[in-house]
Amino acid sequence: MELVKRNIHMDSQKCMASIQTTLEKDSNISDSKPDAVKLIMDKGNVVIEEIRVTDDHAGVKGKLQFRILYLAEGTKADVAVMEGEIPFEEQIYMSGVACNDTVEVTPEIEDLTTTMINSRKFSVQSVISLKAVCSEIRDEETAVDISGDEPVEFRKKALSIASLAMKKKDIFRMKEEVEIPGSFPNIMEAVWYDIAPSEVEFKMLQDKISLQGEIKAFFVYRGEGEEEICHYETTLPFSGTVDCDGALEGMIPEISYVPEIKEVTVRPDFDGEERVFTFELILNLNICAYEEEQLTILSDVYGVVKETKVMEKEAGFRQFLQRRSGKMKLAQNFKMEEGEHPVRILHTSGILQISNTSLAEQGVEIAGVANLRILYENSGEENRFGLRRMSIPFNYILEAEEIGKNCVCPVKASVEQITASLIDEDEIDVKCVLFFQANIYREWKEKIVEEIETAELDSEKIDSLPSLAVYVIKEGD
Repeated sequence: MELVKRNIHMDSQKCMASIQTTLEKDSNISDSKPDAVKLIMDKGNVVIEEIRVTDDHAGVKGKLQFRILYLAEGTKADVAVMEGEIPFEEQIYMSGVACNDTVEVTPEIEDLTTTMINSRKFSVQSVISLKAVCSEIRDEETAVDISGDEPVEFRKKALSIASLAMKKKDIFRMKEEVEIPGSFPNIMEAVWYDIAPSEVEFKMLQDKISLQGEIKAFFVYRGEGEEEICHYETTLPFSGTVDCDGALEGMIPEISYVPEIKEVTVRPDFDGEERVFTFELILNLNICAYEEEQLTILSDVYGVVKETKVMEKEAGFRQFLQRRSGKMKLAQNFKMEEGEHPVRILHTSGILQISNTSLAEQGVEIAGVANLRILYENSGEENRFGLRRMSIPFNYILEAEEIGKNCVCPVKASVEQITASLIDEDEIDVKCVLFFQANIYREWKEKIVEEIETAELDSEKIDSLPSLAVYVIKEGD
């Protein structure tokens, strides 16, 4: 008599840790760049270069890349860009991690503050968080049946589980072009860009993963003629597929991405005029997919002609319950700083920082802050551009039914839409839409049969048994 076992592919979080680190650097403007009159805006990006795992620790090496757009000295309200980076190396304590484990580190810029020290120097200060997660993939050998001629009785139990179908990394690469409208002057030089994917959706297909979303692109450039500073903003839809062997339609995707923008260049249009921006966008994908299965396991065995001993162990399982999404609106008015008098909104951008997620009676409660930036044009020529930073706290409940304390809900959140309008020259009205999405799973422990042993019946034990046993049925039996 042998157990018939089935291998179930599962994953679980072995350990997790996070730290905050502060980076600071004073950077000089290169000699080839003009003097600075005023800081306009900045942008940062964290690159993880190396992760070294040792017992109970993960060493992380990387750098903070930053770009600064500033108003340059001169009578034409010119602008210029300064670029730089701040290297860092941190040790993250992770109790239980071993040197042969795989650790994934997700960086987040919690704060980036840039100030102008003088006309040739900027100070860059940043607080970044590093979240390290060690996941382990295990195979649960689960008994599902018994083979053999020996008569036994057994009981089975039906389970609905989400087994791990794949876990891998890949990239999605696309090349895009943006042609400026005919009313805009030709491009002499690209100065600044802000390119970000949004509303990216993933779907599992046969041996492929499909993607679709939008690219929000904003460009500042020096126009031909009188070297006028121009700006153009647009939204591009995109779609495509990534080859993924083993993917099946209907699998549950848990996919995150980190965008990477290659160098923005300018090329001529069909008439030979420099009017087209080209760029390459890379999405670094962290792919995890689950497959829903109906599994019947062996829950108990007892012998008929022989003594049967059952050895059990606890195994962890995960069940997919539901996919939920929702939106919320935020609105607030902001006063301008003294000396700032905007006449036109040029560009809006925003990111969400989630401070806490917890299970509530009605669903998943999500708290955090929406950090928004509004680039505008001032009325004065000498102080032409300005930036208003603002933070709006939010608290949202993503409604979900039948949610319990043993549920896990990885939440994805983004700023879907931002609109800013001028109430007057001293006040801006800002409205934005936040988008939340989560796959909700239930995790639990189940006793499964690991091994059975049989032995001949004990005659003394049989003789000691009563000749008749009476059981009174209770409600619920």
